[in-house]
Amino acid sequence: MYPAWVIALYIAIFISPTASAAPILIKNGYVLSMQSGMADQPHTDLLIDGNSISKMGKNLQQPDAEIIDASGKFVLPGFVDAHSHLWITTMRGQFRNKEGKFSAVSSRSGAAMQPDDVYIAMYSGALELLAAGITTSSDFFDNIRGPEWADAGYKALNDAGIRAIMFYGGPDKTTRSPIDLSHLQTLLAKQTPRVSLGLAWRLPKDLKDAGNWTMRDREYQFAREHHLPVQVHVSGQADAMFNALIQRDYLAPFVTVVHATDATPQQLDALEKAGGSLALTPISEAHVAYGLTRLDHFSRITRQGLGIDGNALAGSADMFATLRLAALLMSGGAKDEGKPDARHLLALATRQGAEAAGLGNITGTLQPGKRADVQIINPGTLNMSGFGGGDPAALIVYSARPENVDTVLVDGRLVKRDGNLIGVNMTGLIDKANNSARHLLE
Repeated sequence: MYPAWVIALYIAIFISPTASAAPILIKNGYVLSMQSGMADQPHTDLLIDGNSISKMGKNLQQPDAEIIDASGKFVLPGFVDAHSHLWITTMRGQFRNKEGKFSAVSSRSGAAMQPDDVYIAMYSGALELLAAGITTSSDFFDNIRGPEWADAGYKALNDAGIRAIMFYGGPDKTTRSPIDLSHLQTLLAKQTPRVSLGLAWRLPKDLKDAGNWTMRDREYQFAREHHLPVQVHVSGQADAMFNALIQRDYLAPFVTVVHATDATPQQLDALEKAGGSLALTPISEAHVAYGLTRLDHFSRITRQGLGIDGNALAGSADMFATLRLAALLMSGGAKDEGKPDARHLLALATRQGAEAAGLGNITGTLQPGKRADVQIINPGTLNMSGFGGGDPAALIVYSARPENVDTVLVDGRLVKRDGNLIGVNMTGLIDKANNSARHLLE
């Protein structure tokens, strides 16, 4: 029997209508629906009614609709960030200065963060994702130092307008910082259909620490009982950590393993057999020296997606750069210019990323009934000029940048139009982010 909050959430997501202004009609775009096996649809319209896609076809009419002219532009699902740490956004530029390594710098700065610092970091970080066409994020919030920190992060994601799973976690791997399951349960009762919750689960630093495993098992069982998704890093002691997950029977369909750059075929087979998913973050994995992320190494995993892993660690919220690095590492490593296929890369950043996050029935493709999480890319810029036609997948993967994202909708609501975020005082936001960053350094 599911708890009451699960039933309520299901009704909110799949049954309850969402109040909306006038319908939105995207006209005459080149639609890449990213549905498996479906061809692109040039000169196609998309009708959005409430928070969902109502119709897709040519010459659609809706007298009361707000019109968005997508002529000459590419219309595709918003990108899905499979794993991130938005709370580090206001640490940008601090990693690799002198001997500034990520873990040491982020731990020291994270300890200084107050709830207001958390809010501005996650709010500005989420807006940066949205501006770059990323409409969904799996945010691993592992700096929750008390209920106020968690509330601030959750409010930031809601206020930004992004679709997200906030994975609730503590600031270290010791027993000094157990996850506040009582507050997590309180927050579960307040979650919205657009921003839900999961467990940011951490394994013991000392894998022989029985007391720590007892605490971690209690956290894991809480997630299982409350039907929460779980993300867990496999890094540092990667081989031993992955083996611990296997030996203790923690792999499951609701578990996403993160950063398994050096996983063995046997370990990946165990993850696939358990129905679990994989989140890869090529830029950050190279940055912190976990290794080079070769997509062909993970081909046996059905459910996998690509993540930013924190705007500050990756440098910026740029899924296009993530796609390019993943592509070049594979073609260079395999010494095969034909790998990987550009369509496969776009699928990883949309449909497959949504499926890996457990959101495949909500987002990741453009089709009637799905939530209207949409990005429109404008190729009418110098960096995308010189395209004579044909399949635009390689053009998007290898040439597009966040500034080419012209329009973004999440849950049927416009958050970016004509290249600008809607309702955001950008100067004030940047000042607040910089002030918070200076506070952390002081």
